[in-house]
Amino acid sequence: MEQKKTSPVNALIIGLCIVVSCVSLAIGLAHFRSESSHVITATGSASVDFEADIIIWRGSFSAVAYTSQDAYSKIKQDAELVKNYLTSNGVTDEEIVFNSVDISRTYRDVYDVNGNYVGSEADGYQLTQDVTVSSSNLDNIEKVSRDISSLLDQGVELSSGAPEYYYSDLDALKLDLIDKASINAKDRIDIVAKNSGAKLGKLKNSSLGVFQITAKNSGTSSYSYDGAFDTSSRYKTATITVKLEYDLR
Repeated sequence: MEQKKTSPVNALIIGLCIVVSCVSLAIGLAHFRSESSHVITATGSASVDFEADIIIWRGSFSAVAYTSQDAYSKIKQDAELVKNYLTSNGVTDEEIVFNSVDISRTYRDVYDVNGNYVGSEADGYQLTQDVTVSSSNLDNIEKVSRDISSLLDQGVELSSGAPEYYYSDLDALKLDLIDKASINAKDRIDIVAKNSGAKLGKLKNSSLGVFQITAKNSGTSSYSYDGAFDTSSRYKTATITVKLEYDLR
């Protein structure tokens, strides 16, 4: 079969199309590079050390007896002893919350005359109750959470949790940090622009980093990708970052 030859006119048109496409692509890339390079970006940060002003302490106690009535009588008596201990140490009634009582059966293992395990059977009830203390008197509740030996001496099987520490005006603290971090980011951009002889245009973009609350002096190793929120330390450090991007004129 005879192959058709491309005419000189068609070849010229194809060549011109290729040249125009290459020129357009080059102009587009040059424009993109120009646009992307005519910005200044900087990330500012701010941090503050602060002390928690709310403490929460949680404890739990349990009672075991053969009948549910006897177990309930014991847990009720223990709750009264716990409350007396707290109020005698300066904790007010408004700061104390007793949760509902949880009840469960207890079982014992059963063996035959040859010592082989054959199963288990119910042999009583266990009742457990949680108590929560919330207060702004941190020193006192810290002491109360540590000195529970008197309750143990009275036969109360109390398990004491570690105190949790919170701050009541966290929103105001966060807003203040955002303000300071934004100023810090803008100061950095101004320095870069001044030293490079550039003139700033309008703000192009801004973004807020995650809010971190860590134990004081714990360092950035305690930071979390989603933001840390320490509750185990009385003395804390809050940190936040703000990223700004400005056009150049």
